[in-house]
Amino acid sequence: MIGVPTVADAILDRAIHKAYPLDLSGDSLRKGRSAPAKDERA
Repeated sequence: MIGVPTVADAILDRAIHKAYPLDLSGDSLRKGRSAPAKDERA
């Protein structure tokens, strides 16, 4: 998307300068919602 690496670095630096880290511990919600694997469908 952005062809110049320096510009991309500058944009990301501005975007995450005041970002807060999030603790994402615990079980994934995707596990219960995902479709069963091919071998489990039979």
